[in-house]
Formats: sequence, structure tokens, C-alpha cells
Amino acid sequence: MLYGCSMMSGTRILFLSELFYPHGSGGELATFLYAKLLSKAGFNVVVVTNRFVSESQISKDENLIVYRLPLFEESKGNKYLMLQRFDILVSGFMKKLIKWADLVYIPRYWYSVIPLAKAYGRPVIVHLHGYLPICPLSISYDISKNAICNRNFLCSTRCIHMFDRASGRSLAESLKSLFLNTILKPFFASTLNLSDAIICVSKSQRNILIRRAPSLRAKTHVIYNPLPELPYTDIEGNGFGYFGGSHPLKGFHVLCRALAYARANEGNIALMVHAAGVENGTLNHSKWMERLGIISYKRLDRIQVEKIYSQIRGVVIPSLLPETYSYVACEASLKGRVVIASDIGGIPEVLNGCPGAFLFRAGDYKQLADKMIAVKDLSRETVADLGLRNREVILKKFDNRQIIGEFTNLLLTL
Repeated sequence: MLYGCSMMSGTRILFLSELFYPHGSGGELATFLYAKLLSKAGFNVVVVTNRFVSESQISKDENLIVYRLPLFEESKGNKYLMLQRFDILVSGFMKKLIKWADLVYIPRYWYSVIPLAKAYGRPVIVHLHGYLPICPLSISYDISKNAICNRNFLCSTRCIHMFDRASGRSLAESLKSLFLNTILKPFFASTLNLSDAIICVSKSQRNILIRRAPSLRAKTHVIYNPLPELPYTDIEGNGFGYFGGSHPLKGFHVLCRALAYARANEGNIALMVHAAGVENGTLNHSKWMERLGIISYKRLDRIQVEKIYSQIRGVVIPSLLPETYSYVACEASLKGRVVIASDIGGIPEVLNGCPGAFLFRAGDYKQLADKMIAVKDLSRETVADLGLRNREVILKKFDNRQIIGEFTNLLLTL
């Protein structure tokens, strides 16, 4: 049972997360939502995270306190950064917080704290938003073979190198990553085994995890991510949205091939796509994307996102890797849009039951083009109706009260 805890209300939970929303991606958004929802439910939540320029050291909101420490300088987190901060790990501040907590919650990569928390007799929950520890890159995809990875032990060094290069890392950075990912994978696996419970964000993710690490089956649970509060946006345009960035595994090149195919083989059909996180690059590259019908955006704020949603009728998610979850699919549905997505990983699980969800085989640009053309040909009234029904399904399936209830029930077992 939870140390010193006779009831859930007032339970003290320590969140240790290198990044905290608005920094990071889907995993950090989920961490932020859990912190807010649990604090509103009466839990006492303390978050320790990195401090970026212009951020306050401490912020308080009722039962939620966020401590921001100078952990690292990079704008993006790295799963090995916290292993270098042994000084933070053994500090009086950290020890005091662990002693204060009834539960230590690790939503990302701060695995080095798990042995310390267990030494103080505190239960630990690790929330997996990727595929660590079975994959040091946390993607469970072998980019060298363009296929889902099924290795049980040694990871492909060629895959690690190709992934780093595709991510824009230099040769020196790639070699460093190759060394760390190869050497430290056993550390993450061994420390994860010390945890009391592991949360996966989809059944698909859990199935992949326990197939390659069957020893984790008994302590692994599925709890879907909570939803952000997003209003419906009226449809004013006929374009499509893409919010995956330019990394090859997010499938931007598959989308580009689909747009080219639609023009060359489907009666010169032009499809307009608003693509976020994609840079124009050279002048020739910019003109090439313009010919395909792509309007690119490097970074977006919430106001720009809202403007884009008003101009699109659907969102395209052409991922190649087995996504553990898809906040993009959830957000698109909450905004009342149809979704065209790869039939891989947790994506079909998230979209199951949505009448305005159209799946295609991952990597098949011809199928993607056909789906986009089919949605383009629908009347705006039909698209709006499908989008609203998607929103209803997502709100019912991922009800935040139910999700927090499942989290609370898990605490009662520790």
C-alpha cells in the first residue's frame, strides 16, 4: 500500500519529468494534464522539471507546485541528460521531496531516481510514452529495414546511426548516440524492473512491449492519455492539415508522394495541405512543395493552429512507425475534422469507432492519395457531420474523469 496513505485525497505525488508542457511533445502534454487533473481531484502534486529562459523557479496553483531547476541547456530533452546530473539526484532537495512523497511518478526518462526512491521505500510508477526499454530509440522501428523492429536483445547499430542522421544530427553526435544507446539500454531495462507499476498508453503499445519483454507483463497496465480541452472549429476551407514535422518516420515524404501521384495519375487533382513543422529549405525545395500544394509552417502558436484548422476539412497522419498513441488524431477529432491515418500502432485503437476516420496501409502513398481525394469530394456538410461525430466518440472514449479514476485505482494496488 502507499506509504503513509490511508485515503486517496491528499496523497502526495512527486512528478520527475525533464520537460514539462509547453516544452516537449505528446508525452509532456499528457504529464501536464495528469498533474492538473490529479491536483484538482485533491491530490498534492509536486513537479520537478528543467528551467528554461524567462521561466520562474517555482509556480503554484492550488495543490500543484512546479519546481524548475537548471538541469540542462538544450531546447529539447534527451534521455541521457539526467544520468549526468548525479548532483541533483543525491541533493538534499531531491531526498527531501522523495521522503515527502507517497508515490514517485516517472513519465519520461528520469530512471536514475528509481533506485533512490525504492531505497526510501516509495512506490514508483513509470509511464511509457514510447518503447524504451525494448528500443533505445523508443520507436520500435528499424529504419535500416523500413519495418517494425522485432529484435529482442541487441539493437541494430545501423538503425541507430540512420535514425540519428535522419534527425539532423552531426556525425559526431551520431557516434556519441550510437555508443550511449548501445551501452545504456541495459541500465534502463534493469531500473524499469525495480518499478512497482508501468503504464502504457495503448493496448497496441503494451502488446509490443510484453512480446519483447514478457517479464514486465504482470506490472504493465493500459491507461489512455487524458484529453486537452479544445473547442470545435467551423470549417471554412477545403484543405488538409499535417502536423508531424519533417522526420522521415512521421511520413512527410509519403504525403508528398501521394500529392504528386494525385496530380500525375488521378486527373491532375490538386490537394492543398497545410504542413506544420516543415521547413522550405532551398529555393528549389520551396518551389517543389508549392507545386505539390504544400503550405509549410516552421513553428505554430495556438492562434496560428486555430487559423489552420478553419482552413482544413481533414488531418493526415502518415506515420511509418507504430505510434504508441496519437494526440494529433485526438486533437483533429476534437476540432471536428475527419482523420486520414496510417493503420499502424496505437492509431487505429485511438480512432476505433470514429465514423470520420479513414485508415490506409502505412507507407502506401497511392492509398493515401485515394483517401484524400475521396474526402475532398465529400460535401462540406458531410465532412462537418463526420467531424462532429468523431468529436463525440473521442470525448466519450477518453473521458478524463474515467482516466483519472483508472489511475487512482492503480494507486490503490501499490
